[in-house]
Amino acid sequence: MKSSRPKAMQRLAGRPMLAHLIANAAEIFDRLVVVVGPEMADVAELAAPYPVVIQHDRLGTAHAALQAEAYFGDGDVAVLYADNPLISAETLNNLLTERRQPDVGLALLAMRPAEPGRYGRVVTSGANVQRIVEWADATPDERAIDLCNAGVLCADAATFRRWLQAVKNDNSKGEFYLTDVVDMAVAEGLTVRAVEAAEDELRGINSRVELAQAEAALQQRLRTQAMLNGVTLVAPETVFLCADTVLEADVLIEPNVVFGPGVTVQSGAEIRAFSHLENCTVGEAAIIGPYARLRPGSAIGAKAHIGNFVEVKNTTVGEGAKANHLTYLGDATIGARTNVGAGTITCNYDGYFKHHTAIGDNVFVGSNAILVAPVSIGTNAMIAAGSTVTKDVPADALAFGRSRQVNKPELGRHFKETLKARKDKS
Repeated sequence: MKSSRPKAMQRLAGRPMLAHLIANAAEIFDRLVVVVGPEMADVAELAAPYPVVIQHDRLGTAHAALQAEAYFGDGDVAVLYADNPLISAETLNNLLTERRQPDVGLALLAMRPAEPGRYGRVVTSGANVQRIVEWADATPDERAIDLCNAGVLCADAATFRRWLQAVKNDNSKGEFYLTDVVDMAVAEGLTVRAVEAAEDELRGINSRVELAQAEAALQQRLRTQAMLNGVTLVAPETVFLCADTVLEADVLIEPNVVFGPGVTVQSGAEIRAFSHLENCTVGEAAIIGPYARLRPGSAIGAKAHIGNFVEVKNTTVGEGAKANHLTYLGDATIGARTNVGAGTITCNYDGYFKHHTAIGDNVFVGSNAILVAPVSIGTNAMIAAGSTVTKDVPADALAFGRSRQVNKPELGRHFKETLKARKDKS
């Protein structure tokens, strides 16, 4: 990956690869154990509360699986890989179901990728797997096989433990390969079956290029699911979702919208084009955008409007409130049905600390108002356009916070003529 970040921590749809795999595996398996390399505290932290085992010596995939032997118990054991993060819970359930067939001793996952490339090939006889041959060792006929190994295996705990302990490292790399247990199962006369799944689920990720390909596949999956759930995506290919994005039925998403982590949009809301949302909630029938930005901690009430070039951060906007143009609302509470005029800014930061602005219900804030926090504006108050407000405004009051206008007769015309003459000489 050419990264200081472990491969398992590379992100897909706003979530580390390992987190995707853990979430899906936890739906099927009773116990999860995560095997990590040394000095991977961030990976171990992500795996919590599941137990973490450290593979101090990186001696291959079978050796890694053997490090978790103490947690095998008596049931079925499956070995998964963090760089195969998109395996669905349904596919994992199919794997486990196949393994539990009376005559199946070992089950594995396989795929038929559009470009098999250097994947290991799954050699079969009828419905049964005979062996897995690595691309480098395959004959031309074997390389022509389009069924490829995804690396995931499942067997009963006692047998799996015995196989792992018996794996040898007599290969060019001197490593203990998990795929060797397939040969062991066949040699013992056990039935080995392959469970096929789509390439988009089973693809391995070993480079930034493959990470981008997996992102595209996952985005397509998330968009499709959203639309099946009753969400309208006007141009699906331009909308980017996070794995935890919650979009309720009858939400409308216009083109070129990006969802960061932690976003919930309730029924009937509209997210208009070129908006960006992160760690926020949008209430029923609210309208966001176009060109709006909702930053972490924002909660937009039902039927509220956040319009073009409006940025909202750590702010609660009440039901039916509006901020339609060119506004920054940070660390604030905006009451129901309040109107915030164009160019309004809540000055929440003094260079050291953040301060809160509280605006009541039914307030009218005129254009280009500067609200210097901490400040409170009472219910039904009005703020005159162009005002700088540094003191609390009582309920029902009208606040002016601007300099008195002075008009100089004829000076405007004289000034323009002077400038024009200067330009003509230049």
